[in-house]
Amino acid sequence: MHRQKVLTLFKRYRDRFPEEHQTVDRITAFVEAHENCFSRELLAGHITGSAWILDATGDRALLTHHRKLNIWVQLGGHADGDADVQRVAEREAEEESGISQIQTLSPDIFDIDIHQIPARKDEPEHYHYDCRFLLKAKAHDYTVSDESHDLSWIPLDIMQDYSNEESVLRMVRKTRDRSLHN
Repeated sequence: MHRQKVLTLFKRYRDRFPEEHQTVDRITAFVEAHENCFSRELLAGHITGSAWILDATGDRALLTHHRKLNIWVQLGGHADGDADVQRVAEREAEEESGISQIQTLSPDIFDIDIHQIPARKDEPEHYHYDCRFLLKAKAHDYTVSDESHDLSWIPLDIMQDYSNEESVLRMVRKTRDRSLHN
């Protein structure tokens, strides 16, 4: 079953973050109910993969000023049928930043978020069921893709000046918690 790997990742995530059980239960139910959950053709929503990319010091994260959403967020995108969400996050990180030297720090999902995407042109309003992975860039130079207005290495200490998105601020807190335990 092509969905089993991601369902296993959700279970491990739920064990690590029991306070997020409602979100995990919701994304699990979505995947179990939709065999084509990795396809953007599923108009109700689909699984996406994102990358929370830290610099070598772990003090800054690479964010995109997203062209369509017009907000600062982590890099990521559609799975396009790929059930390996870690591979999706890694691919999106490289495609959207141009950085080829990126290391995935854990095979486990770093953060899960479900967010609504507004209707646009021929695309109805729908949900992104986002699986985010923790990555570290070995290089700092990036290239801004067509999907972004800009990219920037944002110090974690001033992240709230760039984004008030709870999911972004949650990843900052998780980064800090992780560094305290390493």
